Amino acid sequence: MIKVSNLSKTYLIWRTPFSRLLVPFLVRLLRPLFPGYSAGLMQRACQSVQALEQVSFCVQEGDSLGIIGLNGSGKSTLLQIIAGTLQPTSGSVETKGRIAALLELGSGFDPEFTGRENIYINASILGLTRREIDARYDEIVAFADIGDFIERPVKTYSSGMMVRLAFAVQVHVDPDVLIVDEALSVGDARFQAKALNKIEEILKRGTTLLFVGHDLSAVRAFCNQAMLLDKGRVIKAGIPDDVIADYLYIVQKDRIAELGSGLDVKRHEKGFAVHGFDVVHASFLGMGQHATLAFNHSLTLAVDIVMTAVIAAPVLIVDIIDNRGMQLTGKRIAIPQFVGEKRVSIAMTCSFQKGVYRVRLRLVNAPSLEQTLLMSRYDDLLSIEMIDDVRDQFTGLFPMPMDVVWSESVAANETIAQ
Repeated sequence: MIKVSNLSKTYLIWRTPFSRLLVPFLVRLLRPLFPGYSAGLMQRACQSVQALEQVSFCVQEGDSLGIIGLNGSGKSTLLQIIAGTLQPTSGSVETKGRIAALLELGSGFDPEFTGRENIYINASILGLTRREIDARYDEIVAFADIGDFIERPVKTYSSGMMVRLAFAVQVHVDPDVLIVDEALSVGDARFQAKALNKIEEILKRGTTLLFVGHDLSAVRAFCNQAMLLDKGRVIKAGIPDDVIADYLYIVQKDRIAELGSGLDVKRHEKGFAVHGFDVVHASFLGMGQHATLAFNHSLTLAVDIVMTAVIAAPVLIVDIIDNRGMQLTGKRIAIPQFVGEKRVSIAMTCSFQKGVYRVRLRLVNAPSLEQTLLMSRYDDLLSIEMIDDVRDQFTGLFPMPMDVVWSESVAANETIAQ
């Protein structure tokens, strides 16, 4: 559905508006006569910024690709080129089918037109006939849920209302390729949940998805492939868990470098760690690194920790996460001050629905919840498999203690008294 070949994009930052107007004219005029001088003139008049450099990848029909990276890594530029709203400097993009893109907030909307008018304009641009838009109009309005504002100019909308309407249009035109660029972060929690459910629904119909965002849980949940961009180049592509681990490593490495502490971060097969502050070994006693349990059975997790220097507030965080990377529960365990190696044993009772769960281990320096420095992280070291189907006992993934008491209905007593 999408084939990107050797794609590059260079922006020219002109020093003055006058040089932007005059220099290209002079370069065209002087290039045949003085090629060296014209090149130097361009260098003096503007600065080149390389947003993308030799990016290549393919997305097959029905696949979902999550693109992650730090701010300024070229993610939005890449999506705009694929959507056709931006031209590349070099390279090519081949696409098939109808592409619906939710890029910058309000892109494609005329602020002077009403929501109704913008629905018809946007859907027409995406290839729908007037009859097809009429048939889907009520569904679009109901999904956007902006009330009477649908008849008001878009310039009166809040940012949340804008993204609601834009997303509603894009997902109701039956796109072959859906491109989403972090726009969902603008909406409220209820809309985000509805939008994510809608994305899951259209993916089941075979729609191809390109998803950009900093919500790593959403990337894990909806994407079967992921790609990491850094300074305009693809530095990792593969399954989401592996790519996300590399992304978190880059984030942490940059953060520690900014602190100027001199600490060295190393990437491991199962995660990453600051040298000298690490989880040496972790396993379930008597079971190894994978435990198979019946409902409500207990197990003990043993974690060996090494610290080569005293830090302010060492804490071990043990998280239970599902197969989509969503955190279910966890515990923060204060580590006593020591230099050397120690073992901590954690007894737990596993009351989860049938399925496979992972145990994530994080070693942090946390003087407070707001000031937390990640020292090591392991996502795929340990796993727990629950074999009992206990859906008849509770809903969701694990039970919450509830006291149930039956009594006479107050309303019924009032009716009898009357």
